Amino acid sequence: MSSATSKRRPHRVVVLLLEPAIGFDAVIPVQLFGEASDEAGRPLYDVTMASLDGGPVCTSSGYSITPQDDATALARADTVIVPGTQLPGPRLEGTLPQEVADALASVRRSARLVSICTGAFVLAADGRLDGRPATTHWRHAADLAALYPDVVLDPDVLFTDDGDVLTSAGLSAGVDLCLHLIRRDHGAEIANHVARYCVVPPWRDGGQAQFIERQVPARSDESTAGARAWALEHLEADVPMLARRAGMSLRTFARRFREETGQSPGAWLIQQRVRHAQHLLEATELGVDAVAERAGMGTAASLRSHLRSHVGVSPAAYRRTFRGQPLKSA
Repeated sequence: MSSATSKRRPHRVVVLLLEPAIGFDAVIPVQLFGEASDEAGRPLYDVTMASLDGGPVCTSSGYSITPQDDATALARADTVIVPGTQLPGPRLEGTLPQEVADALASVRRSARLVSICTGAFVLAADGRLDGRPATTHWRHAADLAALYPDVVLDPDVLFTDDGDVLTSAGLSAGVDLCLHLIRRDHGAEIANHVARYCVVPPWRDGGQAQFIERQVPARSDESTAGARAWALEHLEADVPMLARRAGMSLRTFARRFREETGQSPGAWLIQQRVRHAQHLLEATELGVDAVAERAGMGTAASLRSHLRSHVGVSPAAYRRTFRGQPLKSA
């Protein structure tokens, strides 16, 4: 990370608690963002909880949370996070209480809006998700789709990132989203440090489809897990090779793969290649051609195309952002 980045003021994160709040969701951002620091040990985020009036907020689990701030904190936030809630208007009627609408109206246009789990219902009721990709807990996805048909709902993914608006699936998927934000803001090294401290994986493969309750679980000898593990060591492999590795027809492999991960084999494989390329750009001095080869993308042109598609920048820009070092050959 560059010295300029380390001297910036901490990024202000406000977690807006709406009663009855999902307590687990509420504490995720405080824990993860609160652990992120630069190489000198300075906090990278200033995280606070807020309720509409600054008073305690009841949770759905029988206890209350007393926040530090009231809704006026939203006007100072760089990121506003709405954790899961059972607030009846957004959850059941497709409406938003006026005091919540007023609070969200105070958020600066430049700020990011983030939801965890059923917090997506609040953003949807405020119109913030119209025409945008979003997700929520798989158990409540059908309700979200029915109440807010203008939302581009993807019930299979762990989180969505549409730039200034991000949503996560249920409960622990909020951890995945917060780590993604830290990685996006400050790179993989800091996000991985936070993940290690919290004893969670820095990245979970696949989507929430793998967690949906099913009547008959897949047999272990019919799983694609072995092929996936092998692919991580052989990123140059293609999908037919993985199917042969799993001992399945291509069609069966693709179906089973999606059931287990929520992704197609091709999309998953590209995701792994991009992730490894990001790591190499951050952690090594390798040129773009070498990064492309080691990440299984073959050519520098393929690397540039996939990185722009997934991250929105060129390899050179990515490396400058997270290392502060230009790469002339990119």
